[in-house]
Amino acid sequence: MARIWITDLRGRGQALFVILCLFKLSSITGQARYSILEEQAEGSIVGNIAIDLGLDVARLISGKARIITKGSRQYVDLNRDKGTLVIKERIDREELCGKTTPCSFSFEVIIENPIQLYRVTVEVIDVNDNSPSFPKDEISLKIVENAAAGTRFSLESADDPDVGINDIQKYILKPSDHFKLEVQSRTHGGTLIEMVLQNPLDREKEETHTLVLIASDGGEPHRSGTVRIHITVLDANDNVPVCSQPVYKAEVKENSPEGTVVTTVSANDADKGVNGDVTYSIAHIAREAKQLFEVNVKTGEIKVSGKLDFEKSKTYQLNVKASDHGGYSDTCNVIIQIIDENDNVPTIQLMSFSNSISEDSPPGTTIAVINVDDEDSDGNGVVKCSISSDMPFKIESSLTGYYTIVTEDFLDRESIPEYNITITVSDQGSPPLTSRKHINVKVSDVNDSSPKFDQSEYSKTVPENNSPGFYVFTLSASDADWGQNARVSYFLEEKEINGAAVSSIVSVNSESGVIHAVRSFDYEQIKWFEFNVTARDAGSPPLSSVAAVRIIVQDKNDNPPQVLYPVQTGGSMVAEMVPRSADVGYLVTKVVAVDVDSGQNAWLSYKLQKATDRALFEVGLQNGEIRTIRQVTDKDAVKQRLTVIVEDNGQPSRSATVIVNVAVADSFPEVLSEFTDFTQDKEYNDNLTFYLVLALAIVSFLFITCLVVIISVKIYRWRQSRVLCHSNLPVIPYYPPRYSDTLGTGTLQHVYNYEVCRTTDSRKSDCKFGIAGSQNVLIMDPSSTGTMQRIQSEKSILDEPDSPLEFEILPFFVYFYYYYHYCYH
Repeated sequence: MARIWITDLRGRGQALFVILCLFKLSSITGQARYSILEEQAEGSIVGNIAIDLGLDVARLISGKARIITKGSRQYVDLNRDKGTLVIKERIDREELCGKTTPCSFSFEVIIENPIQLYRVTVEVIDVNDNSPSFPKDEISLKIVENAAAGTRFSLESADDPDVGINDIQKYILKPSDHFKLEVQSRTHGGTLIEMVLQNPLDREKEETHTLVLIASDGGEPHRSGTVRIHITVLDANDNVPVCSQPVYKAEVKENSPEGTVVTTVSANDADKGVNGDVTYSIAHIAREAKQLFEVNVKTGEIKVSGKLDFEKSKTYQLNVKASDHGGYSDTCNVIIQIIDENDNVPTIQLMSFSNSISEDSPPGTTIAVINVDDEDSDGNGVVKCSISSDMPFKIESSLTGYYTIVTEDFLDRESIPEYNITITVSDQGSPPLTSRKHINVKVSDVNDSSPKFDQSEYSKTVPENNSPGFYVFTLSASDADWGQNARVSYFLEEKEINGAAVSSIVSVNSESGVIHAVRSFDYEQIKWFEFNVTARDAGSPPLSSVAAVRIIVQDKNDNPPQVLYPVQTGGSMVAEMVPRSADVGYLVTKVVAVDVDSGQNAWLSYKLQKATDRALFEVGLQNGEIRTIRQVTDKDAVKQRLTVIVEDNGQPSRSATVIVNVAVADSFPEVLSEFTDFTQDKEYNDNLTFYLVLALAIVSFLFITCLVVIISVKIYRWRQSRVLCHSNLPVIPYYPPRYSDTLGTGTLQHVYNYEVCRTTDSRKSDCKFGIAGSQNVLIMDPSSTGTMQRIQSEKSILDEPDSPLEFEILPFFVYFYYYYHYCYH
């Protein structure tokens, strides 16, 4: 697409032609070309880049649009707010380009996010701001008086820095009585100005002549320059010097040292003597060429006198003037071609560069746009750009001299967080020259890695009876991400353990992952428990992982053994009976104990701590069995008291003590006589007396009440029977429910059994209302010293028949009557 604008530049009527060419490139989005006049004031508008490129001003602002130039000077600036290009400093076309035409400079407009590159070329149009000028203000010539008509005399041309129509267009020679002016344009550039003799000179008439040479340009307004020519007429000189070759061509390498011989010009003069001596001089060349070359006046040898640079000028044209002493001269045209050498290292300039790239960027994302330039020519100026091949980047050529570095594969910051990319540019010279530029690209983090625990499952042992706040251990999870994405927090997953929330048992520090016990653990209640801990990062969205934690409660020896048998109570004692005929190893009894601890803390051992006769009994260390270790004799005491200690295997160990009473006897009466001396606690006896007296009072009251009721009933029935006896009705006997008359012997519904033990001390008597028991177990009651052997017996308490009401109430009172009588009296 092409468009042309013609705008009036600040009312000056000067035409500004803008040619805009847009074309699609891989990274060069578009190209624009503008034309402006030189010497414009600062701030003058070059063009509206936003409109011309179809960009929105907001895009220029958000993308931080800016101008990038190759050189150190920037002639044009970008006004992002308006989208216009304006002149930043005065542009002198002659300084910028010299005689090169057309004259232009280029720069790039970079827009970021995403990166877009626009190339802008500005052509500088010449204005007629320079006048022609000659190398000298005056020229002196010597011409012999017999010079023939048509003799030519070369003159130095004028120079005008302007170009085109503003350059020199014509020369005028005044006056023109004896000479005319001929101007010739040379094939290789430059102008040859010769003054041709038209009429012979006469020294006797006029010894000197003064002429004026005027050089005029074609600009508006016209500008001109002049030089005065002073001619001295000499005596006759017959022959003119003639150059051996009309044109000399030579080549010299750039950067050749001063004094290097380029070529030698020569001219022949047929005259003899002084008129035949030829001298050489350089004339009619530009100012720059005079500083680079010199000619030997006598030999015509041309040497290098300055620094040659192919990049500044590829060819030079010298006019070497060969003159004799008679005033004749000839001009030898010397064309010097500069041979390029690979003396310029390729340059690398970052046009746009993003030092950070997200790790989730897709392949093809632009990292940098670079410009590569080599001022050499031909093969010396052909460059090859490359980067390291072991990186996920590649370099693409987007436009001549421009390269784009893009991602070739997906990036992973966790694997490689940054890249040091080396850009290498080499030319094809011999030897090749290389330059390198290093750029550092950091990969910015994306939350794509979840936290990882050191272990998927943790198992820790905690001793029981720990204090609340006890340190258990520290969980650790690492996140390969960076910054906030790598900040890990720890959380308990809620669950119930034995009906309690896990947060009431343990806690986890959200920052450090330290696990503490919230309360004390009891091995006997819970031996182990499991819960989950979640590690969550602070990314968006957050990622997490879970680790299972098992806490094993370690048992401590905090429970003493518990004796299950023989039972130790405050109300009675168990006595084991051993016949006097027992042999060695007779099993008396077995102490049974348990320990709620576990492991070695529950391993129990039994020891005989004290005994009435240590030589008679022993206790099994592991099983607690009490056996005789010798034959029982008549001399052995009936009453034997053994103290057995049960000890666990914990550290420190805990123990329990049990007292075993053993009666060494063959019959029950022997046992009773020995076990009557047990003393009882006074307070217990006092309490027993109080309750017995209270029971006696209640029983007596109830007994009297029952007697009154029975007598009343008997009297009532007696009166009824009297009435019935006088009547004629039949008499039907009455039997209460569940009662039957058996041979007229009684109507009690149950058989009542009583076990009665009497002693000489009525306060220590005992009675029991129950069933038969073991004949080997003796029950010792603290309220009495008597021992009652459990013998099942049946006794008829009430055999007399009576009324139904008597049979229902009397057994209860009879029981209490007997109980009181035997136990208290």
